Amino acid sequence: MSIQEESLQDMNAQDARLQEPAPELSPRVAPSEDVSGGALQDLLVLDLTRILSGPFATMTLADLGADVIKIEQPGQGDDTRQWGPPFQGEEAAYFLSVNRNKRSLAVDLKSAEGLAAVRQLALKADVLVENFRPGTAARLGLGYEELSAQNPGLVYASISGYGQTGPDALRAGYDAIAQARSGIMSVTGEADGPPVRVGVSSADLVAGMWATIGILAALHEKKRTGAGQWVDISLLDGSVSWLTYVSSGYFASGQTPKRYGSAHPTIAPYQAFATADGFVMVAVGNDRMWRSFTTALNREDLAADERFASNPSRVAHRTTLIPLLEEIMLTRTTDEWVQALDLAGVPVGPIQTVDQALKDPQVIARGMVAELQHPTVGALKMVGCPVRLTRTPASIRTAPPLLGQHTDDILSGLGFNTNRIASLREAGAVQ
Repeated sequence: MSIQEESLQDMNAQDARLQEPAPELSPRVAPSEDVSGGALQDLLVLDLTRILSGPFATMTLADLGADVIKIEQPGQGDDTRQWGPPFQGEEAAYFLSVNRNKRSLAVDLKSAEGLAAVRQLALKADVLVENFRPGTAARLGLGYEELSAQNPGLVYASISGYGQTGPDALRAGYDAIAQARSGIMSVTGEADGPPVRVGVSSADLVAGMWATIGILAALHEKKRTGAGQWVDISLLDGSVSWLTYVSSGYFASGQTPKRYGSAHPTIAPYQAFATADGFVMVAVGNDRMWRSFTTALNREDLAADERFASNPSRVAHRTTLIPLLEEIMLTRTTDEWVQALDLAGVPVGPIQTVDQALKDPQVIARGMVAELQHPTVGALKMVGCPVRLTRTPASIRTAPPLLGQHTDDILSGLGFNTNRIASLREAGAVQ
C-alpha cells in the first residue's frame, strides 16, 4: 500500500460508522454560568467600513457581543443601502445581510465637528476597522499612527485591495479583480470552459474573516502588553491564502493547476454527477470507499479493473472512468442515490439550490436561519452566525440599523447636549 493510499484511507477512517445510530452529543465544556452579552461584550468597535469585507468582519464581532458603531454618510449611508433590487420594503437586501447588531451614526466626515465626534469615538474605542483606500484615513486624521499615539491600546484593522505596502498598495480593490489575480478564478470552472468567478464574493468575505482573526489575535496579545497594533489585511492576500493544496501542488510539480469543474485534481471520483432528476456530489476518498461505491452501483467489475484499483490509477484514468460513472448515475434520482450511498458509507450530498439549502433540516437545526423584527421591514430572515460557543454564544439581537438611527444616543454618550446635536443636524453634519 502506498503512502498516498494510506493517507486517503486515514482521511475518512470513521466513515464505517455512518450506519450506526448517532450518539447523543453534548458540549465539550459544559456551561458553568450564564454569560449574557457575548464573549466580546466589553469591546467598543468603531466601524468605518462599507460594502462587504469590512461590514462582514464587524458584523461577526457584533454577533459575538461587541458594541459596533457604524459610521455612515448622511443622506446616503453605506453604498449597499442602494444596491438592489431585491429590496425588503425600502431596505436593500444586500445591506441587510451584513449589518445586524450595529448602531448607525450618520456623520459627515468632511464637517469639522462631525470629524471631531468620530475622533472622540476612536480615542475611546478598543477596535477600529476601516476599508478606505490606503492613505485616506490618515488624510482625515483617522490613521493608525495619529490615533494610536493618543489611544495606544487601539487595535486598528485596515482592509484594502492590495494591503498597505507593495507596488499596488494605492490601487482600488475589488472582489472580482482579487479573485482573478490570486489564481482562484483560473481553477474555477469547467475544464473546457473559461475561468469563472466564485458565486459569492469570496475575496471580500475571506478578507473579512482574516480581519476578524487578526483583530482577535491582536486583542489577545494586548492582554500581555497593553498595546494595540495595526492589522493589515488585503483581498489579494486572503485569496492567495486559499490556494493551499493547489499552490503546494504547483510548488511540488512545477505544473500550472488546471480547472476541473466540480472534480478534485488528486482524488477520483470526487465530483458532481447528474442524476435522473438533478445533481449529486460524491466524494470517494479512499480505496475502501471505492469498493463500497461500486457495490452500491452494482458494478463490482469496476473495482476489479486494475485501471481503477487505486486512487492514483483512477486519477490517471479519469477520462475513461468518469463517463462510465456518469452513465450509471443517470439511472436513479438524487434521493435514491443519496439513500443508497449513505447506506454504503460513501460521502454524498444533493446539490441544493439556495432555497433548498436554507430549508435543509440540518441547517435549520443548527440555527443558521434566524428571524428578527426590523423597524420598517417587519419580520426579517437572515443567515445566522456559524460560531458556536458553549458559555458565551453568538447572538442576533438587533436588526440592521436605519441610517442614523442611533445618532442622538451615540452623540449624547459623548457629552453632546440636545441643542448641540440639533445644531449639527441643521448644519447637515449629522443625520
